Amino acid sequence: QVQLVESGGGLAQAGGSLRLSCAASGRTFSSYTMGWFRQAPGKEREFVAAISRSGGRTYYESVKGRFTISRDNAKNTVYLQMTGLKPEDTAVYYCAADPYGRSGDYDSRNYDYWGQGTQVTVSS
Repeated sequence: QVQLVESGGGLAQAGGSLRLSCAASGRTFSSYTMGWFRQAPGKEREFVAAISRSGGRTYYESVKGRFTISRDNAKNTVYLQMTGLKPEDTAVYYCAADPYGRSGDYDSRNYDYWGQGTQVTVSS
């Protein structure tokens, strides 16, 4: 069983920055693919970014160049650095773990464990 706890959400102005953190339990964190997803009110959950066990990164098109995903295996933590925030980035952000490194890191169905979510609100 893997437990994920997100932190770092909050309120930011357009153009501002926030950094989300996700602390994971488990002794094999370094082997997980880790992803960030988000869900805005009335919309489906969507992929934001993922980082593989080897450090390969994938981003949703609308966040490329603004968001950076990274991981610190010594701390069992994955981060999402968000810059150039826009009102349309407002959502609940979820951290997710795929212990098996399946192909298709943009697909929420490939993730077995999820955090409780953290709210990000961007004002214009």
